[in-house]
Formats: sequence, structure tokens, C-alpha cells
Amino acid sequence: MTGFSKGIRKVEVALKWDPSPAGRPPTDLDIVAATFLSSSPYGEPAYLVHFDSRSPDGTILLNRDSTDGKGFGWDEVMTLELDRLSDRYARVVVGVVIQQRTGHKTFAQVLNPAVRIREGYTVLAEDGFASVLGSTAATIAEFVRDDAHEWTFRPGVRGFDEDPVTFTRVMGRTQPS
Repeated sequence: MTGFSKGIRKVEVALKWDPSPAGRPPTDLDIVAATFLSSSPYGEPAYLVHFDSRSPDGTILLNRDSTDGKGFGWDEVMTLELDRLSDRYARVVVGVVIQQRTGHKTFAQVLNPAVRIREGYTVLAEDGFASVLGSTAATIAEFVRDDAHEWTFRPGVRGFDEDPVTFTRVMGRTQPS
């Protein structure tokens, strides 16, 4: 066996949380993926994939969507087929945003939130949002095409205090340090 690698090919991002207590408004979290062109890897997203949209080429798909956390197991699941994504794209940033329809809500007010990122059976990252409890949104993963045109995974949870629309515009702007 050589050091030969095919990079990250197809990943699943899964999100779960417990429903709000009886009598309280439902908590709605959403997975969002933003793709960035090679010509502008830290500019505006080329397109977004979330509960109300999909990728034009079918490479990024929201398989499961929940508005209240009442699902069994993982409430929201997104699949990213990075190996099929056009060479025009250099970056994909994945985030989680809390809908703010019923008032300002942060991760501290979400019951048992968790995210898991895996490729096949290999878990790449798991997190419970403890480092961003005061935030209303967070980026959870970044996938970057390297010099060999293979996808690499950059883990890390970074919090934002933005509404869902603003979050989708700024979630991929910060360059790694």
C-alpha cells in the first residue's frame, strides 16, 4: 500500500436536538452549505443549499429536514458528494443556524444539540456546540480542494450572532489563520 489518497469524497452531516418543552415555541435548527468558486474562495457563495433550496447539479442534498427536533435519531441530514462537485468550486462551508421566528434564541437555549460529520462509517467530527453557546449560528466544517484537486476536511466550530439571512452571506468570509 502506498501513501496514495483519494481525499474526502462523500460526507454526511447530521444534526439533532431535543424538542422544546410543552407550551414553548418549537426550536428550529437548519443545516446550510455554501459553495465558493475557485476564483473567489472567500467572497460571496456561488450558491447555498438549505431547507428551501438545493444544489443545481445534485451534489449537495438535504435528505431530512425538521422544524421542531421531534425526529427519531438525527433530525436533519445533508449529503455532500464532493467528488462530483465541479472543478469550478474550491470550498464548501457547512453551518448550522437557529431560526429566530419566535424571538432571539442561542445554542444555550437549544436542548441537547449535536452534530456529526462522517465519511462512510468514519466519524470526522462530533460536537455539542458547547464552545458557541451564546451564538445563534455556527460554521461546523470546511472542505477545501487542495493542490492535487482532492478535498480535505478542516474541522472546527465557529460561532456567529447573526440572523439566518445574514449568516448565509458571512459564514464563509473568514480565512483560516
